[in-house]
Amino acid sequence: MKKNILKNGFYTVALATTLSFTACTGDLDVTPIDPNLDLPENMLTSPEAFNQLLAKCYSALSVSSPDGESGDPDIKSIDGGFGQYLRALFNLEELPTDEVVMGWNDQTIKDLHGLCWSTNDVFVTAAYARLFYQISICNEVIRRIDESSFADDAKMQQYRAEARALRALSYYHAIDMFGNVPFTDENSKVGGANPEQIKRADLFNWLVTELEDITKILPADPEKYRAGKGLAYMLLAKLYLNAEVYTGTANYAKCAEYCQDIINLGYTLESADDYYKMFCADNDQMLGLGHEIIFSVYQDHIYTQAYGGTTYIINAACGGKADPAADFGLGGNGWGGIRLTPEFVNKFDAAKDQRAKFYTNGQTKDIADLSTFENGYAFKKFTNLKANGLMIDGANSFPDTDFPMFRLADVYLMLAECQIVGGVNVNVNGHDGLWFLNQIRTRAGIDALVAASSNDVIDERGRELAWECHRRSDLVRFGMLTTKKYIWAYKGMNSNNGSPKAVDSKFNLYPIPSSDIMANSNLKQNDGY
Repeated sequence: MKKNILKNGFYTVALATTLSFTACTGDLDVTPIDPNLDLPENMLTSPEAFNQLLAKCYSALSVSSPDGESGDPDIKSIDGGFGQYLRALFNLEELPTDEVVMGWNDQTIKDLHGLCWSTNDVFVTAAYARLFYQISICNEVIRRIDESSFADDAKMQQYRAEARALRALSYYHAIDMFGNVPFTDENSKVGGANPEQIKRADLFNWLVTELEDITKILPADPEKYRAGKGLAYMLLAKLYLNAEVYTGTANYAKCAEYCQDIINLGYTLESADDYYKMFCADNDQMLGLGHEIIFSVYQDHIYTQAYGGTTYIINAACGGKADPAADFGLGGNGWGGIRLTPEFVNKFDAAKDQRAKFYTNGQTKDIADLSTFENGYAFKKFTNLKANGLMIDGANSFPDTDFPMFRLADVYLMLAECQIVGGVNVNVNGHDGLWFLNQIRTRAGIDALVAASSNDVIDERGRELAWECHRRSDLVRFGMLTTKKYIWAYKGMNSNNGSPKAVDSKFNLYPIPSSDIMANSNLKQNDGY
């Protein structure tokens, strides 16, 4: 049975703003810090207390508030729903692509899949704010550890490495989406001068050095939901996969090296029969060595009640004639918002590919009216049903389905890209890049290829990793997000009028929000904005 890992004890500590740190357990079995003791000096009296402090770095990926879905969000003036980490990430990594259209009229939401956002877009600002809030939390945890009398304790050094890994995760999302960003670390003075802006290539180099160092400290087989070597190697592989985008110089060979490091740790591709167990209410059973999920974000229908994460993904996919309980495992009604473009649906061999899990009853494949949920197929990849197809006890609108941030399937597909696109002579345990590509294809039920092109690689990445927050980054790397090389429904549009089209290349990056540009004279806006 899935453990409840979030509890409600918290304390506050002075940063540039006041941050609430919520105690979280995992297989992190810890007791909440007493909220009546509000001074860090009174609470941080043992390594165990620092474990509780570190817990906020994890819980902030799951929730927007330490007080549940109705509590005040961590970041003032940012909506606690679309400002939640995973929801903000999904909006910026998926909505501008062929994998998702959104039918809602929430503020500027349609500008995302129209690729026509501005520097004051509320969804862009929410994602940016959440990333740097998370980085600030991790910085403070590292700072507190360094200042403690237990700093040299082996457990404390592991906690420090975990905080550094989670900080690197957010900086990876920042370098990918925003490019040149403000930079702070544990050595930055709290409440001091505005942070300097770091160039994208310099942040890349910093991240590589940082991650290579913490791989020496992180455990190979971490407790569930905690950062281990697999997360660090995965971030290194993703950085090198996108090295040409981030630095101007491709380095697929290093990407392949780190992919091999991940495989050698002992993660295993799930069988075809177990595939959808990775996207259901008890998918924590698919996490860790011997399984496919390398790192996931915890979700629980009681302890992570927030309008983001898989709550957002599953509820927003449920609408029309779908039965919320039978089809999605929800105890409440769906929200009816996100669907697939017809171009993305056409990438699947629906007769063979088990990943073509479309909900078509009452739905049209083509989208005549963006605001009509029944226009566009719904997608049943993520559900709140258990692996046996039954609902969880006490099911409500908040799923137990963890979000798989990184899976071994991505590693296999990166190895394929390293060879087929990057020209690397891949040889991992006697297997080449095409073999790894075909492992993903044949598991899904489609035919193996005797030769593969770059189009085969990007299409397979789309089919396998759909809605897992990789698509925008992938399309940028393949030169397909903004160009006429690939056009899909509503690309470059923000209404039902006109035709989909290529857009300005500036939309390969998001802008630094205008509010931060005005507040920090050290920042320069991304080109074109």
